[in-house]
Amino acid sequence: MKLLNFTLIKLTLCLAVGIVLAHYANINFKIILYTTIGSVMALAICWFIQKSKISRLPFFAVLSYLCMIGIGVLTYKIQDEKLRANHYTHLDIKPYNSITFKIKERLKPDNYNEKYMVSLRSINGKNASGTVLINIKKDSLNPIRYVDDELFVYSQLQDIQQPLNPHQFDYRAYLELKHVYHQLYLDKNDIRLLSNSKTSLFGFADKLRATINTRLIDAGFKGEVLSIMNALLLGQRQTIDKATYRNYVNSGTIHILAVSGLHVGILLWILNFVFRPLLYLKHGNYLRLLVLVSILWTFAIIAGLSPSVTRAVAMFSIISMAMHLKRPTNIYNTLIISAFLILLFKPSFLFEVGFQMSYLAVLGIVSIQPIIYNLWKPQVLVTDKLWQIFTVTLAAQFGVVPISLFYFHQFPGLFFISNIVVIPFLGVILGSGLLVIVLALSNYLPELLVNSYSIIIDGLNGFIAWVAKFEDFLIQDIPFTLLQVISSYFIIIALVQLYRFRNFNWAAIVLIAIISFQCLSLYPILSPNHEALIIFNKSRHTLIGEHRHDQLIVTHNLDSLKASTDNVIKNYKVGEDLTIVNQDSLKSIYQFKDSKILIIDSIGVYQGLSFKPNYILLRSSPRINLNRMIDSLQPEYIIADASNYKSYIKRWKTTCRAKKIPFHATNEKGAFMLYN
Repeated sequence: MKLLNFTLIKLTLCLAVGIVLAHYANINFKIILYTTIGSVMALAICWFIQKSKISRLPFFAVLSYLCMIGIGVLTYKIQDEKLRANHYTHLDIKPYNSITFKIKERLKPDNYNEKYMVSLRSINGKNASGTVLINIKKDSLNPIRYVDDELFVYSQLQDIQQPLNPHQFDYRAYLELKHVYHQLYLDKNDIRLLSNSKTSLFGFADKLRATINTRLIDAGFKGEVLSIMNALLLGQRQTIDKATYRNYVNSGTIHILAVSGLHVGILLWILNFVFRPLLYLKHGNYLRLLVLVSILWTFAIIAGLSPSVTRAVAMFSIISMAMHLKRPTNIYNTLIISAFLILLFKPSFLFEVGFQMSYLAVLGIVSIQPIIYNLWKPQVLVTDKLWQIFTVTLAAQFGVVPISLFYFHQFPGLFFISNIVVIPFLGVILGSGLLVIVLALSNYLPELLVNSYSIIIDGLNGFIAWVAKFEDFLIQDIPFTLLQVISSYFIIIALVQLYRFRNFNWAAIVLIAIISFQCLSLYPILSPNHEALIIFNKSRHTLIGEHRHDQLIVTHNLDSLKASTDNVIKNYKVGEDLTIVNQDSLKSIYQFKDSKILIIDSIGVYQGLSFKPNYILLRSSPRINLNRMIDSLQPEYIIADASNYKSYIKRWKTTCRAKKIPFHATNEKGAFMLYN
């Protein structure tokens, strides 16, 4: 692995290790600060005293790596907003508070609310810092808020809800990674605008995006065409229709809606051509470099500085510098330098799916594409270009499939068809799209160009929808663990090395990697039998699962069609690697090991039982006297699922507290589970 001898790669890996340590381990900031400063001073002393012998001192390298791990921890900790003295969590927070804040970012809305990330300015008249999620109830009369808008509200800070069912996406943990710990629910009457002046780069970028959209709408663009243009050209996917977004996901072309290396590479190619005349000026080489890098980073800011666009712009900036300064470049070195710089300033990007997939896709392309391409050398130019696109797409899939299966549990089987068609035209779509924006801003956009470009985008959407219709080629609900991800990349790396060196050692490593993956895949089947009873949290419904070995028996009062596609059931099936899911109607009594669970529904009948239930599940808001029922049945535990009225749950909770009986409401504590 000669590649790993490159010092910066080792230092970047150590930086990443430090970031991971800071994320998962509760390390005291002062201790790591003083330790890192001490390590850096020791390193400097070692450097000056034994300068000529550095290459022969192994402890110097070890000390360097330890310093970089410490720097990784520090960079992550420094960005932890809770360490600031005026962070709002350190203030005296009341049930309702006077809050002023500035809009930082507009998020994708849900069915009921517009969503924004905001930066706090003050709470109850005291200076405050921190980031909060706000949800503004949708209203046709409620104006869209823009970045840098300063608002005043009188409202209640609420916790981000934890996942209420097993293997559900943990939105709270996702927001905590962004240092967001609370949210506000508002309607238009709660909000008072204090200022809408733009004071930050992101504010001006947001204003520019709004101006571009206004001009595009005035020119005649609308609906999904406008939404796709916003995604492709401006990096904003908030307004894309759910069905359209799903089509792009299922067809394996969702990557074109995230501004990334493909988009930035095309933009750089266009800019190189446009600013070529600058090379004829004195010092034109440096001038063009300055112009190109400035435009690339301006584009990145306009696109929202997402992990993928930040990676792409950083990487292409380094490539552009090397080209203009006539320095030899190595794509691996370029990748690692860009990763090092990004993680140094934005360490939380390491845990972003977009950042991970972006780098893995590029690594797959540069490592695997030449190998696949050399398997066949087409003689016809058109065939050769199509073969290049196919091999690039396939190599990128080798890079991202393991981690994609881990996060999304599905694989689009027709990705190669959709990408072979879409990618050749993407340069035309992006190039003409940028021309459309420039002409729209200059108020000179011909109707013919508007109609032509709309037809192109409609055609793109139509083709993507057509590919997505072949659902048999979309493999879904694939269980894939983190260990399987690591094992998969072990196999891929070993196969690449075997192709390059073709010796017995790498052949043996490939076999070991494959056997390791098989063992990990067989473990759930060969592991001891697992049994559980789960009362899921499902709004307005009752959903009970009996997990027996490799199957799940689901009893519920859902519509049978809805039950077969219900995310609660699918998430549990995939997370537990189950092969069979059977459905049945709800029962009045459940038996789990030696425990009996009695179900009391809206009828509220429980008299005449010949046994004492260990657990009682209240569902569908039964009108019962809970005091009397507890005295009669003497249960050990009371459970209320999400099919009950909240007022009933509140009353039952008070009664159980008075009776000193444990009470579990699934809409507060999540699913109730019994294990063997």
